[in-house]
Amino acid sequence: MEFWIELLISTFLVLGSAFVLIGSVGLVKLPDFYSRLHAPTKATTLGMGCLLIASMILVTYQKGYLSLHELLITLFLLITAPVTAHMLAKTAMHHELEMTEKTSGKELSERARERLNP
Repeated sequence: MEFWIELLISTFLVLGSAFVLIGSVGLVKLPDFYSRLHAPTKATTLGMGCLLIASMILVTYQKGYLSLHELLITLFLLITAPVTAHMLAKTAMHHELEMTEKTSGKELSERARERLNP
């Protein structure tokens, strides 16, 4: 395998692994549900995208034709992760989960809760 392809794949693998690690640590360490929801939605989705792009480059180089399976999985992740996070956040607001003192945007959540209750 050529050096520049190995370098490109390795870069995507390391970058993706770092994002997944940061997202996982954020999921464990952040204080409340709303901030914990942010870490895997953003960082882990981007990390998995990088890992899948690295896989796509490797399979494309080895097989000789463009591999679209990984690209489709990446697009599916990028579309479904924000929708899932939005639905989880709305459910948490509906069930009135508490926020920590450091969480910003409390006034926005209070206004949204008022709109939910007729």
